[in-house]
Amino acid sequence: MDTQSYLPVKPGVGMEENFLSLDDILLSHERLPIRTECSFPRLGFLEKSSDSHDIPEGTKMELPLWLSKGLYEKKRRVLSVELPKVYREGWRTVFNADPNVVDLHKMGPYYYGLGSQMLHFDSPENPEIAQTLLQTFIGRFRRNMDSSQNAYNEDTSALVERLDCLEKALFSSGQSGLNSFQSWEKGRASQLTASSLVLNYRKRKINDLQP
Repeated sequence: MDTQSYLPVKPGVGMEENFLSLDDILLSHERLPIRTECSFPRLGFLEKSSDSHDIPEGTKMELPLWLSKGLYEKKRRVLSVELPKVYREGWRTVFNADPNVVDLHKMGPYYYGLGSQMLHFDSPENPEIAQTLLQTFIGRFRRNMDSSQNAYNEDTSALVERLDCLEKALFSSGQSGLNSFQSWEKGRASQLTASSLVLNYRKRKINDLQP
């Protein structure tokens, strides 16, 4: 029986979220630069740089992702969301040139997750953002997995310190597979046993044959 107090829940994929995942909860609190398109009465306390009781139209501030998504509407312009600098054209050019030179943890650490969430907002740059996310992942994937498969019983802190959270999870999976293979190769793997489904099927078959 597993006695862990918390069983990790995988994050959602792409634009979808899993609200039982700690990674997605942390991601939802990433702050985005926004501009108000209407006034917000009696919410001035949210903008600490101002003494006003209201948030006037045109105010630039930062809001967490979950609140920005909740307030954003295409038909009723409540606020507009600006792209974080790492998803703007200048950084996209860097990623497209050589994604392996970028420290994604320093940039994020939820580069892929937040980038996918940015596609919720109506931006003319969405196609370019999506393409850069995909090409960055592809460009870094092989190197990351090669590193995970060639670091047996070694300190991997230097290998993962520049990785995004998604890449760290993939690196961990690669390490787990490598350790399992090494255990099997050395004869330390656990003994293979028949599944409960097979055993139950055999029992039913024997009972059917009995008079």
